[in-house]
Amino acid sequence: MLKEIINDAQQQLLKQLITESDTIVCTCHQNADGDALGACLAWAEMLRTCFGKQPQVFVPDQYPDFLQWLPNTEKVIRYDKHREGCDWVLQHADLVFCLDFNSAARTADMEQPLLQSPAHKVLIDHHLDPNIPCDLVISHPTASSTCELVFRIVWQMGCFDALGKHFAVPLYCGMMTDTGAFTYNSDNPDIYFIIAELLTKRINKDRIYRNVYHNFSESRLRLTGYVLNEKLVVDAKNHASYFTITRDEMRRFHFIKGDAEGLVNMPLQIKGHKLSISLREDTERDNLVWVSLRSVDQFPCNQMAARFFNGGGHLNASGGRLNCSMDEAVQVAKSAIAAFTDELHA
Repeated sequence: MLKEIINDAQQQLLKQLITESDTIVCTCHQNADGDALGACLAWAEMLRTCFGKQPQVFVPDQYPDFLQWLPNTEKVIRYDKHREGCDWVLQHADLVFCLDFNSAARTADMEQPLLQSPAHKVLIDHHLDPNIPCDLVISHPTASSTCELVFRIVWQMGCFDALGKHFAVPLYCGMMTDTGAFTYNSDNPDIYFIIAELLTKRINKDRIYRNVYHNFSESRLRLTGYVLNEKLVVDAKNHASYFTITRDEMRRFHFIKGDAEGLVNMPLQIKGHKLSISLREDTERDNLVWVSLRSVDQFPCNQMAARFFNGGGHLNASGGRLNCSMDEAVQVAKSAIAAFTDELHA
């Protein structure tokens, strides 16, 4: 039996907020990944099927091409493309669900409209230190993903039996992508109980895997080879590495959103490696470098991200950003590795 993550009072409040609301929005963080988008799509499907609501799903900006196949993505509204309409909806909404983010700043240009919305707000998230003013906060940083939390809540509310593939597919996708296909942050036996239940909805987990991880262009494959052969800098002494991807290189390899996904994990295939850092220039803005960090065992990516890269995240998977040139970002990465030498040798 799954451990309950909300008490009776919280469950009653959640059901009351949903029942009494007409205009409902589900939203997530900028650069939505599989967990963020999957949680929004699955939660929206639950609201439609179990409560008869017609929620709207807002994402701050473009999400990766390899997630476009998910059911109901045609209903997703991009804030950066429909700002005026989204602002109006947020101002008149009854209820907003904040899924997979702990700070409104993670919604980029949607931050102020979200905070200024008079709607009731519910947060469902697995990141540390949530700071969004909400009527109900469901925060469990030990969870594998926000999609896991969505399942647990739906299960606890007794709604799972009424749901089908359009709920189960995005949920499984989110759990899969936030655990690297269940290769990290996935030791809790409950996760596999959840997977077993999702399989009763007749989802094809192998196809979901292929749709995410085997759905890239030829250019992405060549970019991967280029990065590993030409750009990867390995600090063998400290069991760490970093690589850079510049805007010119992205143009050369016809980069589209999501083409860098997963590259940061590859150096961890090196025997004894503990840390991998990806530094990627923004496609449009100068002096903005996006940072991704991945690690194994107990190396604290989140601490490094917070201390050096204006970011945060989870123990083995974190991110951040630097407002500087790529050359300066490389120096920051080197300094970060040097500062964590003891942890890298532990």
